[in-house]
Amino acid sequence: MTNDLLEQYFEENPKGFIQYGITDIDGMLRGKWISVEKAKKALSKGIGFCDVIFGWDIQDQCIPDLEVTGWQSGYPDAFAIIDPMSFRSHDSYQTQPLLLADFEHSDGLLSSICPRSLLKRMARKAHQAGFAVEYAQEFEWFNFAESPESLYDKNYQDPVTITEGMFGYSLLRLSKYQYLLENYIQVLQQLNIPLEGFHTETGPGVYEAALQHTAIVEAADQATLFKFFTKKIFQQNGILPSFMSKWNPQLPGCGGHIHQSIWNLDKTQNLFYDPEMPNGISTLMQQFIAGQLYCLPHILPMYAPTTNSYKRLQPGTWAPTSLSWGIENRTTAVRAITQDPENIRVEMRVPGADTNPYLAMAAALASGLYGIEHRLTLSDPTSGTAYEDVSLLPLPDSLLEATSRMAQSTIAKELFGYTFVEHFTKTRFWEVHQQQDHPTWELQRYLEAI
Repeated sequence: MTNDLLEQYFEENPKGFIQYGITDIDGMLRGKWISVEKAKKALSKGIGFCDVIFGWDIQDQCIPDLEVTGWQSGYPDAFAIIDPMSFRSHDSYQTQPLLLADFEHSDGLLSSICPRSLLKRMARKAHQAGFAVEYAQEFEWFNFAESPESLYDKNYQDPVTITEGMFGYSLLRLSKYQYLLENYIQVLQQLNIPLEGFHTETGPGVYEAALQHTAIVEAADQATLFKFFTKKIFQQNGILPSFMSKWNPQLPGCGGHIHQSIWNLDKTQNLFYDPEMPNGISTLMQQFIAGQLYCLPHILPMYAPTTNSYKRLQPGTWAPTSLSWGIENRTTAVRAITQDPENIRVEMRVPGADTNPYLAMAAALASGLYGIEHRLTLSDPTSGTAYEDVSLLPLPDSLLEATSRMAQSTIAKELFGYTFVEHFTKTRFWEVHQQQDHPTWELQRYLEAI
């Protein structure tokens, strides 16, 4: 996407509107529609946006005792910067183009807690170290023959999936909605959200999509917009998608795995590959994985941000439960993918589909760079199932435990700064404290929104 396309839209639609969005702490796009006239001014001067978007929760409840924003400051406007390179437009599914904004250049502390701004800082750090970073996220999600209204009317009891039964990699099941899916994938392509693969996963009404790898900030933009446009397009066709981590304890959870590689600055050499090393895994890649494992228990809420996330991280569920890595091993937290030297990469398997892509990718990159900076050594890979290896340290098993560890962690503050860690962990403690003890609480809170 280029400035030229945006200028062309302005010229052709002088009385038109655009929409812009800012990703909040939970990964939800909060935004507005504004006139072209106002948008032109905003591109050069910034645009005011109430800082409450970083001070309330997924249901717009104001979180108490936050320092960066709160009633004590009166929730003022802060100046967001709209990124013209994020321009997306498609006539079929939105009449107004969509752009992304962040608070990277905002006065005060908002830039410290804005998820997109945080990731941009991590990307600059990698570039200063001489690295070009390529990332991609893949998502699994359930699809329901429901609407927000039908779920509300039935008190979120017994959502109906669009298909029944466990039928992963089913071409037959894809054919039931073939016209919708073919059009949907084409629209994503035109919105510069290209997919590398698409298939059914095991579980009723479950799809999985893998996005193509690209520079890390663009990868997070694409992941965020992928979730937004999937919800938008499917809901316009009578289907409600959900990226909730584990909506039903009897069914598989939904992963949001992150694929990562590091290249030289001109992207001619994958620095994770060394033909002289076992399995082609370079020393740099070993240090990167070691850093991710070392930092993982200190920053787990950035990968598993809801109370529901930890219901997915259970043995025998295709999700990790320990500080572990392996070569082509889907039971470990980190999977080294090594068959193709040109595409050798690291898959972080802890994140669920409920993650904020900016925060999850920032966590993955910052911890990998930590391992490189400190030249951490990597343990031997896990062979066989990691679920039965009692020598492996377990991951925290609740949002409360994980957030408590992050709040007290000097490692987390070294990676992301005191302001971000203090603010983010308070939002996660609030999420824990909001939890209610009845069967449909998480469905009401997460099924549609997350």
